[in-house]
Amino acid sequence: MDWIAILGILGTLSGLILGWAGRSRSYRQDIIQEAGADALQRADVDYIKRGVDDIRLEQRVQAQRVDALSERVTRVEESAKQAHKRIDRKEDIGGA
Repeated sequence: MDWIAILGILGTLSGLILGWAGRSRSYRQDIIQEAGADALQRADVDYIKRGVDDIRLEQRVQAQRVDALSERVTRVEESAKQAHKRIDRKEDIGGA
């Protein structure tokens, strides 16, 4: 009868130890999995940030091009206006 009690106690203790070891192992694996997921998420966010920065830079360059083009159009319009005035004066002189 004493052997049965000792075997019961040993079985219970070994069950507790094995259960604790399994829980500890699964906890470590969960932490590793979460760390990997966090690292992947950070990498994705960094990639998105770089993409946004590239888009902003491209947008600035485009804005500068639009500004330069707008300035050129204004100069062309002024030049065309002066040319029309000269043409009108020549028509008035020659056509009258």
